[in-house]
Amino acid sequence: MPQPGVPLEFVAADGPVREPVTKVGGQPVWLEEPQWPVSRTTGEPMEFLGQFALDGGRLAYLFMTGEGDGWTWHPERGDNALVIQPSGRIPDFVTVRAQAEGPSAGEDHLPRTAERHSSLFLGGPDTEPEWVQDDEHPGEGWELVVQLTEELPFFVNFGDAGAGWAFVSPDGKEGRFLWQCC
Repeated sequence: MPQPGVPLEFVAADGPVREPVTKVGGQPVWLEEPQWPVSRTTGEPMEFLGQFALDGGRLAYLFMTGEGDGWTWHPERGDNALVIQPSGRIPDFVTVRAQAEGPSAGEDHLPRTAERHSSLFLGGPDTEPEWVQDDEHPGEGWELVVQLTEELPFFVNFGDAGAGWAFVSPDGKEGRFLWQCC
């Protein structure tokens, strides 16, 4: 039976977060060699949105082509990426560079349980997305990592009243990210 996500809010960190924890903004805390995705449309490094803790000490690193560029809404056009470490697999539609730092959506922010209703939440087994339009689940067995909305502490272009969803493959080695708007 589907479970609701735990509502979140992100609060400013006291400084740069250098631990392998869930956060948005700042710079990635790589568990293996850096794998910074490059936008298929612009040829430039994508913007780092955040990293999300997965089971087994793994992290999912979320990137998206900057505002107004590319096909960022589409999960397999090469303008957004969810990189899994350690032992992840980069899909053939994503190009990466061995670059440790790059563009970021904002300063480091850490999660806490929201005291009010929020459409921003972490996923997990049996957690279902709150779709804005039609169900665009990437396939059988793909698990929701996070649902992001305009409630983030910095601007991310998900269109008008949009939301974004990050998923990890059934084998836990590959990720997808997509967004929808009204």
